[in-house]
Amino acid sequence: MEKRLKNYLAAMEELLASLEGTHSDSKSDERNAEDILREHLTQIHFFQHERLIHLIVTCLFAVLAFAVFFALFFTMNVGLLVLFAAILVLLIPYIRHYYILENGVQRMYTQYDRLIALMRG
Repeated sequence: MEKRLKNYLAAMEELLASLEGTHSDSKSDERNAEDILREHLTQIHFFQHERLIHLIVTCLFAVLAFAVFFALFFTMNVGLLVLFAAILVLLIPYIRHYYILENGVQRMYTQYDRLIALMRG
């Protein structure tokens, strides 16, 4: 997903740069811009959904990590220590992935604003 997001953002940046370089008022250019805007909104929707799912999973893993930590604190069980370590090993990449999705979607919002500004002329 990270690669797909980065590729999409780069492609949209190139497209925006080419659109910002041309100033044509023809109907075909306006229709093309509307198609690009519609597709961009669809991609935003997809990535927002992915971001929401990863937020839920990340929060659940964080709550689980705290629960295991407190259980470990009170029982000092070696099995809980191994479980806590495994949860942390998974939690760190989840947080990183969510961070990438969040920043990517924020960049997509900026691109959307630029597209709207181009359409309004």
